[in-house]
Amino acid sequence: MNETLEFLVRHGAAVLFAAVFVEQMGVPLPAAPWLLTAGALAATGRISWFVALSATTVGSLLADSIWFYLGRFGGQRMLNLLCRISLEPDSCVRRTQDLFTRYGMRGVVAAKFIPGLSTLAPPLAGSSGVRAPRFFFFDGLGSLLYSACFLLLGVLFSHQLEQVIDALAGLGVSALALMVGLAALYIGYKYYLRQRLLKELRMARITVDELHQQLESGENPIILDLRSAAALERDRSLIRGARHMTMEELKLRQHEIPRDRDVILYCSCPNEVTSARMALLLHRNGILRVRPLLGGIDAWRERNYPTEQLVVGVTSLRGADSGDEAPHSSQ
Repeated sequence: MNETLEFLVRHGAAVLFAAVFVEQMGVPLPAAPWLLTAGALAATGRISWFVALSATTVGSLLADSIWFYLGRFGGQRMLNLLCRISLEPDSCVRRTQDLFTRYGMRGVVAAKFIPGLSTLAPPLAGSSGVRAPRFFFFDGLGSLLYSACFLLLGVLFSHQLEQVIDALAGLGVSALALMVGLAALYIGYKYYLRQRLLKELRMARITVDELHQQLESGENPIILDLRSAAALERDRSLIRGARHMTMEELKLRQHEIPRDRDVILYCSCPNEVTSARMALLLHRNGILRVRPLLGGIDAWRERNYPTEQLVVGVTSLRGADSGDEAPHSSQ
């Protein structure tokens, strides 16, 4: 462990830059331990506070600039990629979209301090058409605050950190093995939860072809669009006959759902994690004829099936002919 500290003293700027850059690129390797240690070393004058702060801020900005331009030119495809590789795929995307919608560019600053959201905020800002100078101003501010906070915590708790480091030094190689093992367990647990959720509803999912066939044959399922408000701002198209509801609204109004009709849920994430979670919740609450749509609205569009434009209004769950909401056909 002492060798590790000496390495950090000698190559502090490069190590801190790499740690933050890797974390902000989405690799589940937290940079916080390095920042806290650097802060403790800065408190004793062994490394420069200014160098540490500069290296971490630049590392964060570089990673975020890459994601920003990938989002700018990749759009929804880039968010779909993050959906596929993330340990918390759709929930992280939704939380980031909600944060971005509610607080605007201030959400980019806040996302820096929320695990999982910091990587998603830059591509979301890029795909939303935010101007580059405006993004880099707020992202630079967030990167600076993020780095400064952890370095400052390292300074404030330098004595306690020294005790922890000394204890780990006594373990030698075992300390590194313990940290690697804990990280592997965390990643494995998250992956297990994700796969278990999808497996529980795999047999219940409906394909876009099956849904289209139902609609063509005159069946009248309840189709609910669960995309976030931010996603609807960019694209107001719904599957024909669908009505939009947020997850929170659906949880509050689930008692209105008829038990004698099929209920189809969809979102925009290719893993349909949001719709799967809501379907599982409704199923456990006695709504048995509920099915997530495989591939969501993106799969529906790929088949060139008809869509409608959302018109804001009161959504009724009791019947499609209530007249409370009247989308306009776009295909």
